[in-house]
Amino acid sequence: MSHQILGPNDPPAVSVDTLGINPYLVVCDHASNRVPASLNQLGLPDDVFGAHVAYDIGSVSVARRLAGRLGASLVMSAYSRLIIDLNRFPGHPSSIPVVSDEILIPGNQALSDDEAQQREGEFFHPYHNASAKRLLHMQQIHSAPTIISVHTFTPDFAGSKRPWHVGILWGEDGRIARPLIERLARNPELCVGDNQPYDAREPIGYTMTVHGARTALPHVLLEIRQDLVATPYAALQWADLLYDALIDVFEQSSTYSSAAMS
Repeated sequence: MSHQILGPNDPPAVSVDTLGINPYLVVCDHASNRVPASLNQLGLPDDVFGAHVAYDIGSVSVARRLAGRLGASLVMSAYSRLIIDLNRFPGHPSSIPVVSDEILIPGNQALSDDEAQQREGEFFHPYHNASAKRLLHMQQIHSAPTIISVHTFTPDFAGSKRPWHVGILWGEDGRIARPLIERLARNPELCVGDNQPYDAREPIGYTMTVHGARTALPHVLLEIRQDLVATPYAALQWADLLYDALIDVFEQSSTYSSAAMS
């Protein structure tokens, strides 16, 4: 096995806040752009770590505010998705990207199996073990805690503008997603994506698949356009908007009925 990646001065791989007492878990897979000292920035210049390839811009502010208002537990990544993507299945080509949005990642070239497994062991598994542990604890108190995954997306991709302000991603379980899309769409100023700009039915998302779909717990993935949450104030506004919509959905007794499953 390779040498330890995280050093004594590096923070833990996952940030966990268990102060929330309500039946909600907010997770943020791509919260941080940090890289431990031992990886030497993966051979990349500083400016790359301010870009979307390194983390989901604005997501941490939205996740913290949303968790605070919901009284939810919060699990967030503490390191860049360029080390290993916490929302990809290990072994998938995009799990440890060698190229991201046409940027070559020198520190990810020709990794050995041992090196890949080291990253899984130090970053991937601690994050998902923390999420699973928290959900197990919550299930002992609440029968069916809800998982809310917070992501952000770029305003344009591959030369195409993305018109959506927010996207709601979901697979087979529409208990939260369907009424949430309907609720958000009542606002004439919002362009709401139903499985846009990504489709959750494509089996590449690890977090919602493993912690939500496989456990049959209610879950939804939120995607907010990055230019709308690029400042702390804007991120707080969006968190409040999403909070209002989610609370309306949660108050609908039919939200968690089996009839709402698709």
